[in-house]
Amino acid sequence: MGPAFDVVVRNGVVADGSGAELFDGDVGIIGGTIAAVGRVAGTGREEIDARGRLVTPGFVDIHTHYDGQVTWEDRLAPSSGHGVTTTVMGNCGVGFAPCRPEHRELLVKVLEGVEDIPEIVMAEGLPWTWESYPEYLAVLAGRRTDIDFAAQVPHAAVRVHVMGQRGADREAATAEDLAAMTQIVAEAVAAGALGVSTSRSIAHRTPDGGLAPTVGAEEAELHALADGLRRAGSGVLQLIGNQEDHDPREEVALFRRLTETSGGPLSFTLMATGRFPDQAQRYLDALDAENRDGLPRIRGQVFPRPVGVILGLDCSFHPFVLNPAYREIEHLPLAARVAAMREPERRARILAERPDHPNRNFLYFASQDAELYLLDAHPDYEPTADTKIGALAAARGTTPRELIYDLMVDSGGLAVFLLAAINYQDGSLEPVRRLLEHPHTVVGLGDGGAHYGTISDGSYPTTLLAHWTRDRTRGPRISVPQAVRMLTRPNAETVGLLDRGLLAPGLRADLNIVDYDNLRLHRPTTAWDLPAGGRRLIQKADGYALTMVNGTVTYRDGEPTGALPGRFVRNPAARR
Repeated sequence: MGPAFDVVVRNGVVADGSGAELFDGDVGIIGGTIAAVGRVAGTGREEIDARGRLVTPGFVDIHTHYDGQVTWEDRLAPSSGHGVTTTVMGNCGVGFAPCRPEHRELLVKVLEGVEDIPEIVMAEGLPWTWESYPEYLAVLAGRRTDIDFAAQVPHAAVRVHVMGQRGADREAATAEDLAAMTQIVAEAVAAGALGVSTSRSIAHRTPDGGLAPTVGAEEAELHALADGLRRAGSGVLQLIGNQEDHDPREEVALFRRLTETSGGPLSFTLMATGRFPDQAQRYLDALDAENRDGLPRIRGQVFPRPVGVILGLDCSFHPFVLNPAYREIEHLPLAARVAAMREPERRARILAERPDHPNRNFLYFASQDAELYLLDAHPDYEPTADTKIGALAAARGTTPRELIYDLMVDSGGLAVFLLAAINYQDGSLEPVRRLLEHPHTVVGLGDGGAHYGTISDGSYPTTLLAHWTRDRTRGPRISVPQAVRMLTRPNAETVGLLDRGLLAPGLRADLNIVDYDNLRLHRPTTAWDLPAGGRRLIQKADGYALTMVNGTVTYRDGEPTGALPGRFVRNPAARR
């Protein structure tokens, strides 16, 4: 009698993704499917010992921007290095399809400004072998990667495809424009897109400071997108709005109207802001009211740590990046830049100048000196207020800018800082805990595949597992089963991928084996490995003993095996 299973993971501590209590057990796998969970009697062709280690479903990240990266790379890092086995891209209304040849430069500019993907990287990396969205999906279907990936059609690309420069200039859409947008969305979902995304956020701007094409679109245009989902008979709507500038009840009421048009669910970005500390709770209250009947149709996407940017000499931003005296040397290699910054005359000039740029977001990033936190070898994402640069500078009798300057120079340019702009109030993540534990929220917003030189948030699964369940000392923790659930099943359900996110017979054999006691993040570092030598932040983790996608081991002890079982995941309701 031969082996009953292809693989059996033995003696693990199982967190099955449902939120149920941990249990000691095995997972038996046949092909790419889980065949048994519990005490598995039969043997496997391969037996993997998980004794003393946590066994989880593969994590599902529903908010990424791998739309470009997936066309030029076969590893969807950083997500795949942090236990993620399925990603959803095409968020925030931005992407590369549909796109006429004459509009490529325009969409590239939007992505450069909104998602911090350098123009030269896109120019070198994107093959542009498509025009329509179904043609783009055909390209995706031919890709082989380390994890599965699904896509949403982006509103900005749809708008520009239909309206050309009028769309980029944010002119009002005509009835004919709206009908064309509806048709494109319907065709995209029929071809395999999970849904459609849009942005109403005034933070989404091109490099010169102009608003993204979708910002300010009238409600009728949003309903045109939703009507495309209705005509396709399936699909989700993802939206990022102006959380601080709208009444939560009115916003959630708008979301309800859109779901009534689409017939499907909607998720939106939800964060805790210091400027309006009560706003997030008001959104939660509005969600409770709107989701009163049955399963939630509207969910907030939340993030488990501060939302902000990473600053440093090798990043896109630091406090001196917009200063003329620094701009004179910014083209130099890092070591030469540091040497030039050591010169007393240049130091005095740089410190005397203030940043200047037409894009107000860039100005903000470069001017928050006192609010920064220095990240050490194993970053603390819930730092105390007395470790802010402003507090450290006051204790040392210097200014925040001088301290930052000296820390960067003295480290040889390797020091990096965190600007905890959102999701962090009074030195605490307590507002975030309330978001995480609410029944109408899901975890997302990691933005893997974007913000290459400013954000390293694709590592958030490690923060959720390590910090929130084990290391947190400044407030209540979250249980391991609940944290694993937050990373798996509800996310899969939110986008209609019901074949994953649980360790249960009949579902996909995507899983992690985690050395929980040794799970930890490293400080972000810079690599110059994008197309055209482009830069990106890399944040590695210890503790991922094994990751499996579709029954195939893709990572062992954090290192890739070379296997590429990941495939494009079509909307389950799509017409083939």
